[in-house]
Amino acid sequence: MAHAQFEKAELQASGLTCSMCSNAIQKAIKTLNFVEGVQTDLNKNIFTIFFRKDVTVDFDQIKNKVEDAGFSVANFWITTNIHHFDVDNDAHTQLGGMNFHFMHVQPATLDGVYRLQLIDKDFVASRDFKKFSGYTSMSCYQTGVMQACCKSKETAVAGANRIYHVTM
Repeated sequence: MAHAQFEKAELQASGLTCSMCSNAIQKAIKTLNFVEGVQTDLNKNIFTIFFRKDVTVDFDQIKNKVEDAGFSVANFWITTNIHHFDVDNDAHTQLGGMNFHFMHVQPATLDGVYRLQLIDKDFVASRDFKKFSGYTSMSCYQTGVMQACCKSKETAVAGANRIYHVTM
């Protein structure tokens, strides 16, 4: 398992019509115990979410907070500091204690700060989700759950069935 520290996320929300809408999202996200702070760009409807160090991050909880506030996630990017980590296209791996499926990437060894786009359903627009689905034949992309097609002792975090799909 590679060591990674998730530093921040950038979330672009859709459905906002005024500053009160962004305020509702910001307040909801701040209630999560792994969130240190949130900055808002009202012109682009982007929320930069800073994470506490050495605390487990849950991207689904962030998405749920946005949806509970009455909005949806249009795009979601993760900034992470990765140390000596090999990435292969259409491959599963552990990163920061979570299961990830890298899609539409060139094989590389990552060492440094990287910005990954989370491309799961409800984290991108439906047209983008459909586009990315062409980059894999594995059923986990449709469900977000590790299934028989992709479970292995090397890549599955014990007890965790959630798998996040990302691209660079």
